[in-house]
Amino acid sequence: MIFNLAELLLAALIADWLFRKCKMPGLVGMLLTGVLFGPNLLGMISPALFDVGVELRPMALVVILLRAGLKLDRQTLNRVGGRALALACVPAFLEGAVVALLAPRLLGLSPMAAVVLGAVLCAVSPAVVVPMMLNCIDQKRGSRTGAPTMVLAAASLENTLVIVIISALTAMFAGAPENPIRALAVIPVSVLIGTAIGCLTGLALCRIFERFNPRATRRAIALIGISLVLMHGEQLVKAWFPFASLPAVMAIGFIMLERYEPYAHEMALKLSKIWIFAEILLFTMIGAQLELNAALPILMTALLLMSAGLVARCLGALLCLSRSSLSPGERLFVCATCLPKGTVQAAVGAMPLTALAAAGMDTGPGEVILTMAVLSIAVTAPLGAWAISYASEHFLEKQEPDSDYLSSSEMPAGS
Repeated sequence: MIFNLAELLLAALIADWLFRKCKMPGLVGMLLTGVLFGPNLLGMISPALFDVGVELRPMALVVILLRAGLKLDRQTLNRVGGRALALACVPAFLEGAVVALLAPRLLGLSPMAAVVLGAVLCAVSPAVVVPMMLNCIDQKRGSRTGAPTMVLAAASLENTLVIVIISALTAMFAGAPENPIRALAVIPVSVLIGTAIGCLTGLALCRIFERFNPRATRRAIALIGISLVLMHGEQLVKAWFPFASLPAVMAIGFIMLERYEPYAHEMALKLSKIWIFAEILLFTMIGAQLELNAALPILMTALLLMSAGLVARCLGALLCLSRSSLSPGERLFVCATCLPKGTVQAAVGAMPLTALAAAGMDTGPGEVILTMAVLSIAVTAPLGAWAISYASEHFLEKQEPDSDYLSSSEMPAGS
């Protein structure tokens, strides 16, 4: 298995480098490496390595959420306020709703499977969006209105909300004996409780780190370990206690940045290095799970369904910005950030399939959802990266930031 892992890592790194040289997201190269090495083509991934890769998927999810939390300082959230919250909810909801409405007719899915598919497809990729937004911020592009900062905050919040919702929907989809309305109604409660527990955990970790002052690498590993314990704890108490571990993980990062800023930046740097390995496993394993025989017959239908969802998402983004101070070009830039899929789809795309298999149910709908997740990454990640790059260069002003780029009068009600 070790030699097999070495082959996969080297091939994925080479593919990542080649795609980046072609100005395309490296994650697409990793995804295609998984498809190539998978059982449908070369069959070079051993069952043991495949099982290990699938088991390590939660770690990749934890690293994603911790990195997001360590980037969201309170000042940023205060600046973007309700506008970022609207961008985190409305576009994703519209995209998911359109996909859920069209999927039964286009793909023959049941209404519940279509809702799960809509949830899987409706999140943007932080692996594409976050680095490009940070690059815009560093170059002072769009700093007057704060469009990149707003998108950065919205994408991080959206990813957390979508992943929590997918977890709840997957449990319902796999036949969990629970009233659907109650399951959906308990989501906000579980998010609030999870956030509170995450904040308390973050405060406790700050005290521990201040007392013992471990090295940054050890602190980062401790964060991952505590986060995985919280995720396991959610499974243990979910029958009696509405607790969502994913917001808790993100809240830990937020508290670390708020109370422990110098060390938070060090931990973020360490997590970015850990993410290199986690990213390879995440995208190669999701690619290896793709059934080519299932993907090819629905390719054109999948493109039509994804296009309809993205149009709805862009309309939702424009709706959120309808009373903002952003120029028409900056609004198009925000629409461009709605396109790329990647990290979330790789992290949760196989979740319905795994849940159905564990419940002994028909895995056909899960295979369709996984296929759509992989196709969405392969199609939209390079398209979205190009669109964001073009829009940032042509539509964002390059100037010094203005601290008053969003006045309170421009915020939507409740911001």
